[in-house]
Amino acid sequence: MNDLTRIHAFISAVRSGSLSAAARAQDTSVTTIARQVSSLEEELKVRLLHRSSRKLTLTEPGKLFYARACALCTDLRNAMQEASSFQAHVKGTLRISLRPSVGHMVIVPALPGFLARYPDLKIDVSFSDVRQDLIADEIDVAVWMGAIPDSDIVARRLSPGERIAFAAPAYLQAHGVPRVPEDLTRHQCLLFKGSHYGSTWRFTKAGMPPAEVAVSGVIQTDNTLALYAAALAGGGVMVANEWGARAFIAQGRLQRVLADYQVHYGAPNGELHAVYASNRGVSRKVRVFVDFLVELFKGEAGAPVARPVSLGPGPRTVSQGGG
Repeated sequence: MNDLTRIHAFISAVRSGSLSAAARAQDTSVTTIARQVSSLEEELKVRLLHRSSRKLTLTEPGKLFYARACALCTDLRNAMQEASSFQAHVKGTLRISLRPSVGHMVIVPALPGFLARYPDLKIDVSFSDVRQDLIADEIDVAVWMGAIPDSDIVARRLSPGERIAFAAPAYLQAHGVPRVPEDLTRHQCLLFKGSHYGSTWRFTKAGMPPAEVAVSGVIQTDNTLALYAAALAGGGVMVANEWGARAFIAQGRLQRVLADYQVHYGAPNGELHAVYASNRGVSRKVRVFVDFLVELFKGEAGAPVARPVSLGPGPRTVSQGGG
C-alpha cells in the first residue's frame, strides 16, 4: 500500500474528526479509510488514534506524527507546484489587501513598476485596517501590522516597525531642532487618535533612563495620511513608522529628529508582514509579489525603491536665465 495514500487517509481522518467523514471527503468507503490507517499503525508499530463510536482523538505519538505528516504533505505539494509552474508565465489576477497608509504611501506607487515586469498580471487592491479572512475573502496576499496568529498563515517580515520622529525642514528652521525629548514640550506635535495612542511619547536611549514626554499640538486626527500632509506643510513634529517617512526624508521634504533615541508610541508591535494562506500552496504570482514587497521595503543602499504618493507640493526649482 502506498505510504502517501495511508498518510493522506490518516490526515483526512484527523481533520474530519471521524472515519466516515474522511471517507466522504475522499469519496471512498469507511472500510478503505480504516484499513489504510490501521496499515500505517501496523508498520509504525504504534497506535496513532484512539477510536470511539463518536470521535477520533490523537495519541501522543499520533500528535507528533500528525504534525510532521502535515509538514511533509505541504512541502510535497509546494515542490510539485513549483516544478509544474517553473516555466509558467505570471498571469491572472492577484488580489491583495493593504492597510490604507502603507498601501497609499509605499506599495501602490510601486505597482506600475512591478506590473511592467509581468504584463499578463492584473492586481485587484482592497484597503482595510481590519484583517480580512484570507480564505473567505479570496485574498492572495495581505499586508498586516502587528503580531501574526499561530494559524495556517505564512508570513514574511517586511519591516521591524521602527518608529521615528521627524518634521519639515521649514518648521525646524522656524522653531528650532529638538535635541532631547524634553524639548518637544515647546513644539507643536501632530497627534494620532486611536485606542493605542495618546499624548505621551516615550523615548529610550542606551545608558539613560526612559523619558516620557507629555506632548501637545493643535492638530489631532485619526488619519495617518492627514498627519503626513500636516507634517509636510510645516505643521509640527510627528512620530510614525520609519517606512512611511523614509522616502520623504530621502527627498529632503522631512527631516528626522532625535535620531539617537528609540521612539515608543502606538501599538506595542508595529512589525509589518506580507501574509498568505498556507493551505493554498505558493503560486508563482504570490511568490514573485511577496519577493517584490521584501525588496521594496529593504530598499537599495538604504534609499527607497518607490516614490511615495504626493501629499503636498515638494521643493520648487526656480529656473535661472532666459528662455
